[in-house]
Amino acid sequence: MDPSLNTWDFSSPLISLWINRFYIYLGFAFGFSLWICFQIVIRKQDKKSQEKTVPKASQDLMTTNCLSPPKKEIIVSGVKIFYGSQTGTAKKFATILAEAVTSLELPVAITDLKEYDPDDHLVEEVTSKNVCAFLVATYTDGRPTESAEWFCRWLEEASSDFRFGKTYLKGMKYAVFGLGNSAYVSHFNKVGKNVDKWLWMLGAHRVMTRGEGDCDVVKSKHGSIEADFRAWKAKFISRLQALRKGEKKSCGGNCKKGKCESNQRGSEGTEPGPHPPDRVHQRDAEEEEPVGSTSEEESGSEDHQSLNSVIDVEDLGKIMDHVKKEKREKEQQEGETSAFRSTAKSEASERRAMISPALREALTKQGYQLIGSHSGVKLCRWTKSMLRGRGGCYKHTFYGIESHRCMETTPSLACANKCVFCWRHHTNPVGTEWRWKMDQPEMILKEAIENHQNMIKQFKGVPGVKEERFEEGMTVKHCALSLVGEPIMYPEINRFLKLLHECKISSFLVTNAQFPVEIRNLKPVTQLYVSVDASTKESLKKIDRPLFKDFWQRFLDSLKALAAKQQRTVYRLTLVKAWNVDELQAYAELVSLGSPDFIEVKGVTYCGESSASSLTMANVPWHEEVVRFVCELVELIPDYEIACEHEHSNCLLIAHKKFKIGREWWTWIDYNRFQELIQEYEDSGGSKTFSAKDYMARTPHWALFGANERGFDPKDTRYQRKNKSKDVSGC
Repeated sequence: MDPSLNTWDFSSPLISLWINRFYIYLGFAFGFSLWICFQIVIRKQDKKSQEKTVPKASQDLMTTNCLSPPKKEIIVSGVKIFYGSQTGTAKKFATILAEAVTSLELPVAITDLKEYDPDDHLVEEVTSKNVCAFLVATYTDGRPTESAEWFCRWLEEASSDFRFGKTYLKGMKYAVFGLGNSAYVSHFNKVGKNVDKWLWMLGAHRVMTRGEGDCDVVKSKHGSIEADFRAWKAKFISRLQALRKGEKKSCGGNCKKGKCESNQRGSEGTEPGPHPPDRVHQRDAEEEEPVGSTSEEESGSEDHQSLNSVIDVEDLGKIMDHVKKEKREKEQQEGETSAFRSTAKSEASERRAMISPALREALTKQGYQLIGSHSGVKLCRWTKSMLRGRGGCYKHTFYGIESHRCMETTPSLACANKCVFCWRHHTNPVGTEWRWKMDQPEMILKEAIENHQNMIKQFKGVPGVKEERFEEGMTVKHCALSLVGEPIMYPEINRFLKLLHECKISSFLVTNAQFPVEIRNLKPVTQLYVSVDASTKESLKKIDRPLFKDFWQRFLDSLKALAAKQQRTVYRLTLVKAWNVDELQAYAELVSLGSPDFIEVKGVTYCGESSASSLTMANVPWHEEVVRFVCELVELIPDYEIACEHEHSNCLLIAHKKFKIGREWWTWIDYNRFQELIQEYEDSGGSKTFSAKDYMARTPHWALFGANERGFDPKDTRYQRKNKSKDVSGC
């Protein structure tokens, strides 16, 4: 066989492949192309199936390269409500919130911060899957309430202690609602802000923006602190429902320098605050904190976060145009909203009433007959007593007032102080200026007299009520403007006083010595009182808890303004044992500053347990102690002597010696003569003035200090039953 033939036969397939190599390459290319097409189809199908599972809002965000990877569903196992309360409002709100949470079929627990040890239990909330709601009130000088004091101190120390670190409470979910009064500008809701900040600094997860309740009905966003809480509660419940469903909105894109840090810390990355989302909040220079103040539930519908996906270059132009357009629309909308809110708030402030519905309900329960939007009248217990012939109040003993003909009222329920011994338990509003809707004085006086007469009518036929005194009681002769609040705040107080005098009603006006200008501008009254509750700046701040920052200067200026008055003036001292009874020399200096005609010294009246005050019966001085204080004070003020005493009211009267003619005291008032003098003053246009001695009357013997009657009118049945064997009078 030919060798060359065998070689050819062996290599012929290879030669064939070589000759047809182009067809082979074409087949491979065709197959590879089919494989690529197949992969593209599969990927498109996968993408479509993914898009079906992503919410529409997330698809929109995906086009802007700002959607974060899907997060795990947030499960809420329950709610824990913590409260720190002084007057009981936060406790009441905690109960209301618990009822709302229970309606969601979630377990709920209410805890008083006074009984809670954060050192042992707070860290447990990191893994508990509970949402912790903190309802905390701000007390005097921006301090926490007594019940929340330890919790706040621990939280503050922990937030700045490196041993705890910024992740100590990471995983804990919380929300804060603060209770305060914007009248205290520098301390408004300070405790709520601090609790929010400290929890955030420890790494806790804030589920919604802090709520702020405002007792000031004028500045309150919703008209009252109760309405503020209801609005916050509705958002809280809505947020709970969203969390249970696993919904979690993202950052509003307002982090520092536009850099969203929500991937690092979620909502913890936004500093706590009640501010609107567009407001940039100053951060602490020591900490790298994002300054955006938005919370999760307040983010816009098209929020922005980072996304690890790739954006086609062709789409960048469209995306930037879309973002710019959104930004312009957002700025325009926010500008319009801001202007609208500002206008609406201004209009609301002008027409808003001082008495909110909740306050009206509380005062009505206490027996007030409310008049219009800021006034009230109430029947004094001494009015009831004198109708029965059982004796009058200390004003009857000191000045000859007929208690059954005295109307206790006020044209302003608001006050500039929150005194610890307030016998109204701080149910009245507070403020430093008049910002409420104002009623006319004619309407106030008319309705005050009508309401007073209606209350007197209820005693007709009551056993023990004397018929002649009942008939006399239907005609008001005296008006004590000391019911509650600060009557001198009422802008039309002078017109109101003029109307009283035209009706032949005497006027006894009490002020808390915080409005010196108003005192100087005040027209003549029958008797003008100034409450002197302490003699030093420190003790006055502690007892009166004034709203004004310059309260001490206002106090001193008020006393100076009192000294310029020509009518009868009175210092009213309320002695609180262990608070203000050891400042005799300072009291004497204040007497020389204001030169009052009279000084009433009265032991504080205990009005029962109140969460608004820490006073107890131990702070009420005995009558012997009040007498001892008065005797020691008189030794330091040589122009004054003790004139009268009313033992039942635990009260004594120190009078200037000019009211002692011969050996007789003339502390009583000739009311008919006063009406003649005030009429002459009005007829002369204010040019014809008169002095306190022009309408004085002789004081009866039974009203004098040291008399056996000790201030009780011998004609009254109470005196006839009184045991007179005990003698405490005399220094």
